[in-house]
Amino acid sequence: MIFGRVKSLDAIMATAEKKGLHRTLGGFQLTMLGIGAVIGTGIFVLTSEAAQKAGPGMMLSFVVAGFVCAVAALCYSELASMVPVSGSAYTYTYAVMGELLAWMVGWALILEYAVGASAVAVGWSNYAVGLLRNGLGVDFPSIISNADGLNARVLLALGSDATPDLLKAVEVGGWINIPAIFIALMVTWLLVIGTTESARVNAVLVAIKIAALTLFVALTIPVMKGQNFEPFMPTGGAGVLGAAASIFFAYVGFDAVSTAAEETKNPQRNVPIGLIASLLICTIFYLLVAAGAIGAIGAQPEMGAAGVPLAPGSAEMAGRCASLVAGGALEPLVCSKEALAHVLREIGWSKVGNLLGIAAFLALPSVVLMMMFGQTRVFFTMARDGLLPEKLASVHPRYRTPHVVTIVTGCAAAVAAALLPVGKLADYSNSGTLFAFFMVAISVLVLRKTDPGRKRPFRTPLVWVIAPLAMVGCLGLYISLPLTAILVLPVWGAVGLLIYFGYSRRRSHVGRGLDGVPELDADAPPLPVPPLPGAPTPGGKQA
Repeated sequence: MIFGRVKSLDAIMATAEKKGLHRTLGGFQLTMLGIGAVIGTGIFVLTSEAAQKAGPGMMLSFVVAGFVCAVAALCYSELASMVPVSGSAYTYTYAVMGELLAWMVGWALILEYAVGASAVAVGWSNYAVGLLRNGLGVDFPSIISNADGLNARVLLALGSDATPDLLKAVEVGGWINIPAIFIALMVTWLLVIGTTESARVNAVLVAIKIAALTLFVALTIPVMKGQNFEPFMPTGGAGVLGAAASIFFAYVGFDAVSTAAEETKNPQRNVPIGLIASLLICTIFYLLVAAGAIGAIGAQPEMGAAGVPLAPGSAEMAGRCASLVAGGALEPLVCSKEALAHVLREIGWSKVGNLLGIAAFLALPSVVLMMMFGQTRVFFTMARDGLLPEKLASVHPRYRTPHVVTIVTGCAAAVAAALLPVGKLADYSNSGTLFAFFMVAISVLVLRKTDPGRKRPFRTPLVWVIAPLAMVGCLGLYISLPLTAILVLPVWGAVGLLIYFGYSRRRSHVGRGLDGVPELDADAPPLPVPPLPGAPTPGGKQA
């Protein structure tokens, strides 16, 4: 049963042609979309989270995470060029290993995209609040700009020790993150308007981000100090791997490019270009920016009991940072919620730091956009296959976008962003991402055996080395995540299995014999989209 109900690649392509989205994106736009999805919270915000876990050793963490993403990108490129339709890892798994595992991958992708969008929304909120404070002298009320106080109170209610750090978080922390809610809902509105419009806005924001990061590197590299890199690995190899597992989030946006394959012109050529080019460009930026931040002001972690680093994003960490600042100490990098702007202010470039804050304020919404873009396209495909209610696959009659699922996703992302810190959201997102990447690597190997003759516009080089490396890397990073993030995946998966066996299995188009082949798909519920002039209607008449 576990490998049953395989949807053939031919059927997938036929379904896409019958119920497809409009192809508007080229290779340059895809690369910009990939950069827009990747460069964002990971480098603007999670730099401090990585420093808290690994200190200067986060340089190695970026390399480890980037390597795992690189081998996964090669697997993605082969499948995306072969199957240029919406759905990403979900679609590929459906074609290779069957409906049940495909459902589990699609369900896990919710953690990657929807929760990931929430994490980026919180990162944007941090920069927006910092920009108001440092640029305009306006103190946005903390009670409505973060949920640190709420999370601290929850921990105390669950029986955690009332440490000074936790009590400080209760004292100064907030209850809800209103700016994060705002940006999540604004991006939802933009995505409903249309893919082409979203891509055009994104291209401008990508240019702003690249300019800001280039300026950061130019100002920080000259003032680097060797002693700021010592000790290089204060938390050892475990800290480096733990940071790599967390900042893996900084890279995951590249696979959102593959979810746009169905809306891409000449996808066999442009999808691999978009995937690999965006990943290479982002990796170079990450290493340069991380080196500049560490060398300029240092990046040693804050330690808790028994010399163990405090968990980044935790209520205890928020309380420790609040105590340090209240005591008159300069805010360390590991405490900053707007890490790169903070670095520039500390080395005497306050106005430039504010400008970088403006760049993040303007550019981070593009990452929210791409995360939600990917999620809505996965949901759209699952609904088109009958695994989710057909209503979710509705396409707006004017904007030609999956507006229903976009609105549902946006509201869910807004709720998560309102209540959870960026670090925890990123770790939860990573657990789903790593599972999806693992399944993609397996799918490449299986398909090489079961369908070796199929045309592959892009072939993964040394596939019997690259794909196993991707699997081992994903598994290694997964077990390096915090325990709560590790547990999120099986718990979330159990909920998904209940939905699948309670609803999706008996409504599946493949299970009902409506697998997308035109002559077998006649009874499938059509999308509520007005037919084009002259196109035949289901009854055979001309529209």
